[in-house]
Amino acid sequence: MNTIANVRIHGETHKQPVELFALEKQQLKPLPPIPADTGITNTVRANNRFRVKLDTNRYSVPSLYASQRLVLKSFADRLCIYHDHKLIATHIRSYDRHRDFENPDHVKDLLDQRRQARNAKLLLDFYTLCPRAEEYYRQLQERRFNPRLHIAKIMALREVYGPDKVARAVQDAFEFEAFSSDYIANILEQRDRLTVQPGPLHLTRRQDLLDVELAPADLSIYDPKDTT
Repeated sequence: MNTIANVRIHGETHKQPVELFALEKQQLKPLPPIPADTGITNTVRANNRFRVKLDTNRYSVPSLYASQRLVLKSFADRLCIYHDHKLIATHIRSYDRHRDFENPDHVKDLLDQRRQARNAKLLLDFYTLCPRAEEYYRQLQERRFNPRLHIAKIMALREVYGPDKVARAVQDAFEFEAFSSDYIANILEQRDRLTVQPGPLHLTRRQDLLDVELAPADLSIYDPKDTT
């Protein structure tokens, strides 16, 4: 541009473009501080897997907005997704086909909700184990760093030993002030140890067959004595 196009004589104006630009430049105004909005806006609905679709590709939004109506603004290089004028997600636009793009942060809330629901159900199941289960959990909270982990281990022991044995172990743990899943496991293990049962006696020699010959008993001592 600087060595050829702008310095040669233009066929219509018969002047150099660089010369004409110097005159025109005085009349030019600065560009607006905000770039022109070239995005294409569409109303879309996120599916139940919190995805919006554009050109066969799927892009995630926060799980909170699953199945909700959203505004998708697509640019040449990016996508912006809004809910009630609030920007909730951005993605680099892809020109591939049938791809799925998920932001790990978008699924985090859903995973946290599911984890909390599982923990709550596990705790409720533990409370129904025995009358002192709720108090046992409170003692775990005071003494252990992660009480829910101990509850999960105790409930796993229930699957191995059965609810009655675990309930009894929890009850007895109060007597020893043993507030830990390890203590419960130890109690169950000690009680479940099988004692060796005596087997039948096998006798191989005749003299061992209890075939004993005894002399007749002397019953004369039972006769009435003559006192005269």
